[in-house]
Amino acid sequence: MSDDLPEKIEDLPDRPRRRRAKVPWAASVSAGLAAAAASILAASVDWDIPPSAKVGVTVAAAVLVGLTTWATTESQPRRRAAARAGGGQAPDQWPPVPEHFTGRAEALAELRDVATSRRRAGDLAPPLVISVYGRGGVGKSALMTRFSQEIAGWFPDGRLYADLRGGLGAPVRPDEVLIGFLRALGVRLTTDPGGLDELRKLWLTWTKGRKILIGLDNAHDADQVRPIIPAEPGCAVLVTSRSPLFLSGTHDRRLGVLTEAHGVELLARLAGGARVVDDLDSAKEIVRLCDHLPLAINICGGRLATREQWTLREMSSRLADTRRRLDQLEVAQTVETSVRASVQLSYDDCTGMQRRLLRLLSALPAPDVPGWVAGELLDISGLEGGDQLEALIDAQLAEYSGTDQTGTMRYRLHDLVQVFAAELTGQDEPARRRAALERVLYGYRRRAEEAAQNRWPQDWSKGGRRSTADGEVRAADWLNAERLALLAMVDLARRLELWELTWGLARAFCSLCHSLRAYWADWKAVAEIGRAAAERAGDARALAIALLDSAAVHGGLGLRERALEEARRAMDVFTELGESWWAARARRTIGMTLFNDGHLDRAQDYLIDAITAFKGEDDPWWMARTQRNLAEMRMAERRPEEARELLEEALEVFKSQGNRYSEAQTLRVYGEVLAAQARGEQREGDRRIAAGLFTRAGLSLDRAGEMFRQRGELWEEARCLRAAGEVGDPAGGLRELDQVHRAEDILAALGDSWGVARTAVSAGRALARLGRIEESERELRRAVAAFEELQDRWWMALSLRYLGEVHLDAGGRQAAVEPLEQARDLYRSLGNEAGMRRTLELLRRAAP
Repeated sequence: MSDDLPEKIEDLPDRPRRRRAKVPWAASVSAGLAAAAASILAASVDWDIPPSAKVGVTVAAAVLVGLTTWATTESQPRRRAAARAGGGQAPDQWPPVPEHFTGRAEALAELRDVATSRRRAGDLAPPLVISVYGRGGVGKSALMTRFSQEIAGWFPDGRLYADLRGGLGAPVRPDEVLIGFLRALGVRLTTDPGGLDELRKLWLTWTKGRKILIGLDNAHDADQVRPIIPAEPGCAVLVTSRSPLFLSGTHDRRLGVLTEAHGVELLARLAGGARVVDDLDSAKEIVRLCDHLPLAINICGGRLATREQWTLREMSSRLADTRRRLDQLEVAQTVETSVRASVQLSYDDCTGMQRRLLRLLSALPAPDVPGWVAGELLDISGLEGGDQLEALIDAQLAEYSGTDQTGTMRYRLHDLVQVFAAELTGQDEPARRRAALERVLYGYRRRAEEAAQNRWPQDWSKGGRRSTADGEVRAADWLNAERLALLAMVDLARRLELWELTWGLARAFCSLCHSLRAYWADWKAVAEIGRAAAERAGDARALAIALLDSAAVHGGLGLRERALEEARRAMDVFTELGESWWAARARRTIGMTLFNDGHLDRAQDYLIDAITAFKGEDDPWWMARTQRNLAEMRMAERRPEEARELLEEALEVFKSQGNRYSEAQTLRVYGEVLAAQARGEQREGDRRIAAGLFTRAGLSLDRAGEMFRQRGELWEEARCLRAAGEVGDPAGGLRELDQVHRAEDILAALGDSWGVARTAVSAGRALARLGRIEESERELRRAVAAFEELQDRWWMALSLRYLGEVHLDAGGRQAAVEPLEQARDLYRSLGNEAGMRRTLELLRRAAP
């Protein structure tokens, strides 16, 4: 499995820390030399050179690693600033300005004055928030898009946009918007950040020091908008809504209809100036019948543009007649008569295929869709469907919503047009409409499965096809672009009771989320839908796979009892069906869930059985991955020699398969094992061997970190930094403490609360090695409190045990007793015999 994180350390929010002055050229030189040494040393497990040469190379490499750290520490803020100033990667999500935007000079001048005054106020002023409200179809979105284009240069860090869909009765939740915005800024939430409050804290962190323009279109109410407003003075928020939101500190602007002159000008831009000049009175009458609303005028003008044989007088008569007919009908009040009349007139003049496309598009719950959807709805080729969609664009009945991360143009309906078209869905035969929707759903399933298999082929079949870095990036971009649409399709398939299709869509979505460790709340919800769909379909195999998907997300969220139950159910079903490869995967999941919950003795049996099964299935990737998991458990049991043997075998597999991500992960664990062996040799008094092992550990971790850094894997890079801070080399105490702090900066910025707690443990131990016992105790107690809040008793026990060890090593036997007794009680409740043994040994040392 591989993950795609476009962000790097230099893209983190600024957290000022004092640094020593460094020689600027030293970084690139020493980094290159150290990387070369790392490639030589960490790639091989045994040296076939004389002992004296080993020592020489080891010492030289140690110097290079130290020089690399010394030289690159100061350069981080500079690289951050350079990356930010480049602006090449800044997100730009705003839709294009309407081609025929007309008038609004007074409104634009007012907005310019407000924005300029706020900009002059400097950093002491709150962020600029402008709210434009008015009736549907009055042109609020067009005005904001036009104004955003004017001031885009003020916001080099990006332009973010979200359609809040407040006019359709199903507004988008603010937490969904924040997740999307954070992802656009390069923040992949590798752990569940929690609720809206936690997401807002992350949002404030990642907008700090940045200049970002945020567009919130079609807001329903203030509660939908308020959590998304940043605190950074350099940011600005532009909001549109039907009614005033009464947000504090905002500039509110009610937008009225166009003047007659501007309405006629807009009509002329669309229908042609000569036609309007020839019959100005009819043009004015069309504007009047449209209530001076830009949306209605746009639709009439679009129809005139495609019907050159129509005169303006004929259009005026048709529009008036349509309004009279509508006034005599009892129609829903969700669309004003003027808009309804213009839409109705344009709709009536469309071809039968175009009318059907409009009705079917209104039945899709997605906020926008790519062009291929039109072909599926009409059961024609994608090219022909695109032509029909463009005809709706020309008629002003559909609109472009912009280009997504994959470079694909996306389309949507104005909410008033969507309401109008939805009222007409009864004109389609139910069976024919259902078949059209099914084709779209199957189209999404095919594309989702293709992306998921490009991202993580090993999740789909034994010996799955080898992934490529380009394919992995494209798959991640596809999910980021289609997430809301894909969620809507899962829900649509469920509502249509297409159970097999629902499960297939859910399966692909869960696989993508798992590979990316992203979108946790969506992942959890979709996993539940997929499980329920498999049950309704009566497909035992699909149900077992859905249970494994559900166990993965629940385990990641710390809901281990539920994860364990689901994985065991899956294993039983797979065993009964004779699905031995899937049964092995279920065994691994059970073993890892038990391991993460502190039940090491029970976990090892499942992991060993899974390794044997994968070997029998001739699946080296899953065998190697599970060996790495078992090695991590052996490390927790203080059995580094066994862990090293497992990891060396796994490394050979990943190297031979060219799986760089898994190789880097394994190198990280390998570095931790080498460090544990080094500490053992140090305790035994063999400093020469210990020095060599410490150096090899540092090089292995440095190489793993560099591999992740090149891929943009920020979360994994933080784990390497944390591991490097735990090596325990007596000659590198301050450097290791700095690496731990850097890891915590990254994890805090990513919202990984568990990772921050885990890093507090590392900081406590690093401080203890430096003799700073009071600071060490504060860090370890911070970790205990955090793990207690996270309900992670295994790490609570370990943190308490480490605290007891710190006091013992500092000669404070009395101070060690309390945390060690608490750790003992926790280990007893967990049934962790290895932890109990170690804690009892420490308690005997603490006895008077």
